[in-house]
Amino acid sequence: QAELGKPQRNCCTLPGFDFSYGLYIHRTDGGVPEAIGHWNTVKPRTALVQKMPRDFITMNRGALKAGYTTAREFDLYYKAKDIRCKDVEYSHVKKCLPKVPADLTYGITARPCTPFFDLLQHKYKELWMEQQRALTAAQRVEKKKVIKDKVHETRTTFLRKHPLPAKEESFWHLPRLEKVGPHLSTFPDRDARKKVFSA
Repeated sequence: QAELGKPQRNCCTLPGFDFSYGLYIHRTDGGVPEAIGHWNTVKPRTALVQKMPRDFITMNRGALKAGYTTAREFDLYYKAKDIRCKDVEYSHVKKCLPKVPADLTYGITARPCTPFFDLLQHKYKELWMEQQRALTAAQRVEKKKVIKDKVHETRTTFLRKHPLPAKEESFWHLPRLEKVGPHLSTFPDRDARKKVFSA
């Protein structure tokens, strides 16, 4: 409980003067006697050898060359000659590096210097103007050639190339009787009616 008539204390009591702060590490904080009395050795780690999958293509090829044909013989061959796939990850390290010439310089070549003299003389503007003039002249020559070669078409030549569609003949009927069906059929059957109308 809080003391009566006094403000509440919000701190912790500290340990005595003989208390050591920090973490005690075994066999390293004992000084010379600890070092002499114990051999702090580290056990070597065994490299984890990854077991590669079987190379069935090579084994099948060897079994066929040996003259085996049945599944039983193939199984015995697999047990006798267990060929594993090669490690692809470290295969590029084992390969020899390509021979590099002695005078080879690594890196990117520096870009050429800016020709300030050409900039001051407006040389690039003059070159662009010449290109535009040459392009305009070439377009004019092409336009003149097209005008000379082109023959003006008349209505007669146009109708010869694209004739008008043939006009279908249609008999005149009164508009009010356009959609009225027949009330009387004098044909004996439908085939006879079709035969007459087709003629």
